[in-house]
Amino acid sequence: MSNKGTLYLIPTTLGKTPSNNALPEYTLEIVRKLDALAVENIQSAVKFLQWVGDTIPEYKIDFYQLNKKTPDHEIFSFLKPLKAGRDMGILSEAGAPGIADPGAKLVKMAHQNGMRVVPLIGPSSILLAMMASGFNGQSFSFNGYLPIDQKGRKQMLVQLEGESRRHDRTQIFMEAPYRNTEMLKSILETCRPETRLCIACDITLETEFIQSKEIGEWKAGKLPDLNKRPAIFIIYGK
Repeated sequence: MSNKGTLYLIPTTLGKTPSNNALPEYTLEIVRKLDALAVENIQSAVKFLQWVGDTIPEYKIDFYQLNKKTPDHEIFSFLKPLKAGRDMGILSEAGAPGIADPGAKLVKMAHQNGMRVVPLIGPSSILLAMMASGFNGQSFSFNGYLPIDQKGRKQMLVQLEGESRRHDRTQIFMEAPYRNTEMLKSILETCRPETRLCIACDITLETEFIQSKEIGEWKAGKLPDLNKRPAIFIIYGK
């Protein structure tokens, strides 16, 4: 393993922010020395590197585009720098690589080829939202994206709420920012009044909003504007 490179899993900020309150200096120092990066979007990756500052010039960095459409054989070819003894990083679009992120396939292949994988410290909206919810942190499930169509989404909400009540298990999920309003509407129309809902939006940013209330309380008050803002939804049935 010693003659192979190390694959670093590099978290990024959870949104545009001029100051850094989420990434430790050690993580930034690793980013500054890497000349091979697997990224979901090259343009946004370059903007992140500019935000970090003092990195290797972008024209000297080998970028490998890794998204949900990248075929497995192409992902396997991304191991080339690691096999040559060069360190490499996976950059998430926002948050932690491999968590609701296509980087997991490259990580799997690195393990299969005996390469060292190192996760670096940084923000994960899922865990930060769970921490702030006040719900059961001993047993929880992350369910990714729920169905897009209204009927399927509501059926899934009923299923998750029932599982939460039966097993005392917190249920976490997310939605594309431009569909947040529809998601919130479905939750309020579907879940029981006593079920608790946490909405965590713009985590770590100046516009951060995190609040936990029963469904009945949410329906009785003014709802937050979640349109086009990254959000995590958490329900806890009782």
